[in-house]
Amino acid sequence: IVSEILRLNEDPNVQGLALDLPESLYSSKVLNAVKPEKDVDGLSDINLGRLVRGDSYDYVVPPMVCAVMELLSDLGGKTVLLMGAGGAVGAALQCMLQRKGAVTVSCQWNDPQLQTKLHQVDVVVVGSTKPDDVPVNWIKPGTPIISCFHDLLSDKHSNNQQNNHAAENGIGSLAIAMRMQNMVKTMERQFQSQQYRKWDLHCLKLQPLSPVPSDIEISRAQNPKAVDVLAKEIGLLADEIESYGQTKAKVRLSLLERLKDQPDGKYVLVAGITPTPLGEGKSTVTIGLVQALTAHLNINSFACLRQPSQGPTFGVKGGAAGGGYAQVIPMEEFNLHLTGDIHAITAANNLLAAAIDARILHENTQSDKALYNRLVPVVNGERGFSAIQLARLSRLGINKTDPGTLTEEEISKFARLNIDPSTITWQRVVDTNDRFLRKITIGQANTEKGFVRQAQFDIAVASEIMAILALTTSLQDMKERLGKMVVANDKKGEPVTADDLGVTGALAVLMKDAIKPTLMQTLEGTPVFVHAGPFANIAHGNSSVLADKIALKLVGEKGFVVTEAGFGADIGMEKFFNIKCRASGLIPSVVVLVATVRALKMHGGGPNVTSGAPLKKEYTEENLQLVADGCCNLQKQIQITQLFGVPVVVALNVFKTDSPAEVDLVCKIAKQSGAFDAVPCNHWSAGGRGAVKLAQAVEEAANQKNNFKYLYSLELPIVEKIRIIAQKVYGAQDIELSPTAQSQIDRYTRQGFGNLPICMAKTHLSLSHQPERKGVPTGFILPISDVRASIGAGFIYPLVGTMSTMPGLPTRPCFYDIDLDPVTEQVKGLF
Repeated sequence: IVSEILRLNEDPNVQGLALDLPESLYSSKVLNAVKPEKDVDGLSDINLGRLVRGDSYDYVVPPMVCAVMELLSDLGGKTVLLMGAGGAVGAALQCMLQRKGAVTVSCQWNDPQLQTKLHQVDVVVVGSTKPDDVPVNWIKPGTPIISCFHDLLSDKHSNNQQNNHAAENGIGSLAIAMRMQNMVKTMERQFQSQQYRKWDLHCLKLQPLSPVPSDIEISRAQNPKAVDVLAKEIGLLADEIESYGQTKAKVRLSLLERLKDQPDGKYVLVAGITPTPLGEGKSTVTIGLVQALTAHLNINSFACLRQPSQGPTFGVKGGAAGGGYAQVIPMEEFNLHLTGDIHAITAANNLLAAAIDARILHENTQSDKALYNRLVPVVNGERGFSAIQLARLSRLGINKTDPGTLTEEEISKFARLNIDPSTITWQRVVDTNDRFLRKITIGQANTEKGFVRQAQFDIAVASEIMAILALTTSLQDMKERLGKMVVANDKKGEPVTADDLGVTGALAVLMKDAIKPTLMQTLEGTPVFVHAGPFANIAHGNSSVLADKIALKLVGEKGFVVTEAGFGADIGMEKFFNIKCRASGLIPSVVVLVATVRALKMHGGGPNVTSGAPLKKEYTEENLQLVADGCCNLQKQIQITQLFGVPVVVALNVFKTDSPAEVDLVCKIAKQSGAFDAVPCNHWSAGGRGAVKLAQAVEEAANQKNNFKYLYSLELPIVEKIRIIAQKVYGAQDIELSPTAQSQIDRYTRQGFGNLPICMAKTHLSLSHQPERKGVPTGFILPISDVRASIGAGFIYPLVGTMSTMPGLPTRPCFYDIDLDPVTEQVKGLF
């Protein structure tokens, strides 16, 4: 019985459970097996506890008790004797009768004072069968007697028995009616639970220290909420989360269907000016802003961040959870493994890579007939095409379903992909910085029969599957995108896809959990989604569309979702608008443009900034002229934002070496240059309290008129779309295509990919293609060395110069400082 109850508990098509069992089986184990929200009989301990406490919405009154109360009225001051009514029903009866003003007395049939008690009471409620040795004349004439037994719900006892002294009323039929009423109440409650819920968020208190401790010390000092508690606070249902430990959980996509009629909140993008190699704190601003909105202004907000690669975490950059008193916690879980999404991408990517080389080998060593017989084998005496093979036949124009009916020509056409090895663009990946995998030779074992070719490894987040994860809108959409991925060309110059290799379904299986965003929290207990982390050069560098869509539903119409774009506004923001917004259909409300005095001084002619080296005195002492000269880059990035018609608020990330005069100067120039507002922020040292003014400015800007528009039409030729970005965004005079780039453009246009958006792969350290040119370079010709395509993700990416897709380790990587305490199991040394 318990096993069946537990099965029905998890059945989404069952909204309520009613138990109709023999009296002997109504044990505590059975009653408490029913989920409280499905308990229409109200006999579980949890329901009884809520009933006694008086939580009117959260409990149901047991049907027997409802029936008794329905029959009795005007109980004030009357005494009710509960005869043999114990257990859950007896407890509920006692509670409800006392709530109506009655005095209750409980006893068993063998009570020595039974005759006296029966003669003194006004009402008798009988919960078990009367023994024959208890005469009816012990009961005071005219006293109502109500019989209630569990099996009366099945109408097994007579309902009306009368004698000269009293009326005994069986209540089976009435109890059945009351159970039906409980069913209605349970369904109403289920329906209400599916609706949007107002947040009941309890924020965590911060006590910032000065000087500010290390990021991991700050993270450790805060005690995060259990993730299931956080999920409930923001309106997620218990069956919509899949917990991974105590502090992180996957959120199921079914939520989008449940809240499909809920209006979206406001959509905020955090971008930046052209950065120094040290970065200017976009992630920190993102976290500080949501902490300010929710913990200090009581406005629902969600941060949506990219998942960091473990390569830089152990290399030179360190973690990416924000910093100081504006970060995601626990930061070691954020930066290491998380919920395994990158590992799933690695597995899927490398399965496809293995499929490509294996297919070439088998085609090179087998006849058409042998190849066909192995691709479509006889299984249990029958031979049939798989679903993905039938789809390939359809694309080839072969409308047959019986493998035995194909002609020799059709067999050859179906079985041979004829991949040209020189055109293979699909590489293997690993989530480690390993420079010696940038160029490798594969196939050197004798078993590969001389099929040797040069290949390479990319870092896992450079995989097109990561870009697909970030842009997909559903499982079905992801599967279609995975199938469209072009891995090579055949010897006729036609594209070969994952669908052609028959591997799409397997890739989708490997990615079925990775598609769900991961829920975490900030230092102040506000919600964060961490999902997807595509490269910001060869891909679009934004977190996932799905995380944004779910968050926009959860925050409610007046809430805010804050997401971040990689690199400067000229790269990350431009791709966010032209690629991500096209995929999602979402319209941003505000852009927050992050700037620092340090970066502006660099753009004003300051000395080079090098990662790991101390800053020169120009960056630590007041220099208003350098700041003023460098604001040209800030002005240009504001202008780029205005190309898309979205209000922009400048967030000046303040460092302790910045003087008040420098801060005031930047804010003044930003406002004069068209920013809606410009606000200095101290969230790194003060948490959300240090970004309250920024939050207020963002809230106000979100109510301004929004004239959002894309930069270019997809119908334009590829070359023209590249030229528009180069001239309008980067400030180039024109573009210059290499013969290779022109050839690739011609090929993609011929293959039908000319209407895809453009994803420029360019240095983030300058508006131009030359990293050393700071400020706002002009008059330059932007060289396009090559053009490649991510067809599944849905964009063309021109290469401006050479792009490394596999970072290397420095002389002293971060891993020197990373360690594990074997006693406490705490990670040390992350930053």
